[in-house]
Amino acid sequence: MLTIASRLDVMNRLGRAMADATRSRILLSLLKGPGYPAQLSRDLELTRTNVSNHLACLRDCGIVVTEPEGRQTRYEIADAHLTQALNALVETTLAVDQDAPCVDPECSLPGCAQARSS
Repeated sequence: MLTIASRLDVMNRLGRAMADATRSRILLSLLKGPGYPAQLSRDLELTRTNVSNHLACLRDCGIVVTEPEGRQTRYEIADAHLTQALNALVETTLAVDQDAPCVDPECSLPGCAQARSS
């Protein structure tokens, strides 16, 4: 059972991970599927050292896990529930634009821009 202290720790770890634009870009890439440092550095146009440092931070935060594959190391989101939560978070319409349409056509939340425009 998660306590308030452990929930706070989870939120702090996620906040630290997503507070950096490079780590967020890496996470977005890993949401599509597992990745390798060389592939991530190439796809995101970053140095291998930069990617490796950020992957180490994400690993230390408990957000990604590694799996050795021969001479390479595969990185992926640590848990399917976390993947689902991050995907939901990315698709959330923030209150920055009250009239932004909801990305979920089935959304029934009170006050949702989708519900207002229906």
